[in-house]
Amino acid sequence: MNSKINLDIELDVNRIPKNIEWSAPDGGVEKSSTDAFMLSVWDSETKDTLRIDLWTKNMMVDDMKKFYHQTLLAMADGFKRATNEDEMSEDMRDFAKYFAEKLKLIG
Repeated sequence: MNSKINLDIELDVNRIPKNIEWSAPDGGVEKSSTDAFMLSVWDSETKDTLRIDLWTKNMMVDDMKKFYHQTLLAMADGFKRATNEDEMSEDMRDFAKYFAEKLKLIG
């Protein structure tokens, strides 16, 4: 059995993302438009993380700040599920709260 997640990135003449669509048929997502994505994969041979971060010209700076804040919270949740490290997960959430306060995303 296989499952696929597809990304289609339309570039402008300067190779800047103009439009990003993603599909995850097993999750019920077909050609959904987005303005940003982050992808991290683990290379078990080199013990290193490989990353792709892309965003369109339409991604507003305030939305990017929220995107990073929500990603930090999601990373804390994922770290907790993967490692069962309660204390460090809470520290990560505390940093996400600090991040949001400094950027005035929350009061």
